Amino acid sequence: MTVAATERRAALSDRTIRLVYTTILLVGISYGLAISLIGVYLEGRGFSESQIGDLAIFFAGGIVSFAIPAGWAIRRFGAKATLMVGLVGYSAAVGLFPFAGPYSLIATLRFFDGAFSVAVWVASETLLLSRAPRDDKAFFMSLYAIALAVGYVVGPIAARGVVAVASKDVSFFAAGALALTTAAAVASRMQTGGAGHELHATDGGASEAPLTAGQVFWRIKTSCLATFSYGYFQASVVLFLPLYLLGQGLDEGQTILIPAFFAGGMLLVANFAARWGDRFGHLLVMRTLGVVGTLTIISFLFVKSPWLVYLTGFIAGGSLASLSPVSLALLGIAVPDKSLSQAGGLYNAAYAMGMLIGPPIAGRLFKGVSGHAMIAHFAVLWAGFVVLTIVFRRDDPRLRRA
Repeated sequence: MTVAATERRAALSDRTIRLVYTTILLVGISYGLAISLIGVYLEGRGFSESQIGDLAIFFAGGIVSFAIPAGWAIRRFGAKATLMVGLVGYSAAVGLFPFAGPYSLIATLRFFDGAFSVAVWVASETLLLSRAPRDDKAFFMSLYAIALAVGYVVGPIAARGVVAVASKDVSFFAAGALALTTAAAVASRMQTGGAGHELHATDGGASEAPLTAGQVFWRIKTSCLATFSYGYFQASVVLFLPLYLLGQGLDEGQTILIPAFFAGGMLLVANFAARWGDRFGHLLVMRTLGVVGTLTIISFLFVKSPWLVYLTGFIAGGSLASLSPVSLALLGIAVPDKSLSQAGGLYNAAYAMGMLIGPPIAGRLFKGVSGHAMIAHFAVLWAGFVVLTIVFRRDDPRLRRA
């Protein structure tokens, strides 16, 4: 057995790493229990489609506002404490949702939903990146992404079961209770030290001078660009791609299936993409995925058959959604461990900024120009990402070492 394989097996047996995977799986189920019902729940209470859609802005605003402070909290109080606070806060935000009367209170809860969620993400990613072997970081982050995706699949199925035997309110309560139970498990089972002690110095990180926020961002700029582009694309296509495809001759039932194929592509490809990134270079694999994704988006302009649309969605998920673990792995080797929480905050802030900016621009193009123009601008977005990965190709430490 090689040294790398031995290190991977040792890390996979690490209780903290296993607990992070379990935590993010249960959080994903909790998200699915709630998110799958928010639209119909609020519509049943008389809110308009535009009001329901605008809640995504408040959610993303919470992520943007608290992503960087979450990194500071990890450095000050530790990843375990930040993770617990994030879980408890999210539990309160989702559990109180059925009691929110006016729209302003609903929007406030969605804001704090995003704020506490990003604390969970940054803390979990910091723990994993600090403990994963240097040459296997993408592999470990792919398992993280897969665990979250599986949770998103299981959550809506569970929500249907809860609604069948109880009510929509109970589904939100169940989501909150699950997050609270997860927080208790973290508190009792996660074995880490105090503030900052759960990070293990690697690659000489402990001896480096502290990095400023600007220096951290410059080292991880291609990772931030990848997650910004994905946030922009993901938040926009969820809203507008079904409407575009309805105009191309598909019916509503056919468009509903597209997210399942998108998620299926990600689940199938993400781990392979991560292994390729660890072996051949993360930025090279990110660029390749970006090229495939760009060509796939362009093909949406021409495909008409439902099964060709499903195949296109599958490839789009396998390429663009698989960028996340690889870009996180690049982040994990680009900065010393003591800067991981700061880098994670910037990374998640970039993701949320894409979520905030994307839908308004895409919506105006769709309404004011055409659906084809909207699809074309997604292709331009990803083509720009590919070009910048070439310009900044030396951001990958593997290339610099070579």
